Amino acid sequence: MITLFLQAQPQGGGSMMLIMMGVMFVGFYFLMIRPQMRKQKQEKNFQENLKVGSRVVLTSGLHGRIAQIQEDGFIIETLSGKLKFEKAAVSREFTDARFGEKATKNAAEKPAEKKELETEKK
Repeated sequence: MITLFLQAQPQGGGSMMLIMMGVMFVGFYFLMIRPQMRKQKQEKNFQENLKVGSRVVLTSGLHGRIAQIQEDGFIIETLSGKLKFEKAAVSREFTDARFGEKATKNAAEKPAEKKELETEKK
């Protein structure tokens, strides 16, 4: 009796298979594709909002300060000098995480201090 039940073809098997494929696609979209798109959007916004003077960490682990922003990348000032990197190489901003509000205040004050020193020298 059980062997006859297992051998019988289910009715409407093709439409059920199509529904299951649709459910799988929707599941993949919400579990894999949508979060990846959100992450890419956050990275792009992060890279566009970086400013001169921000301390950053690159994907290679190099720490530095953004000295100049160009269309195709950043000039990063490190202890060994100035190096040019692609925008995608910036992994995270280190200014707020490590130095807090002091770093942004100091970065804003430094150009003003340099101008004062230059005018005093003249």
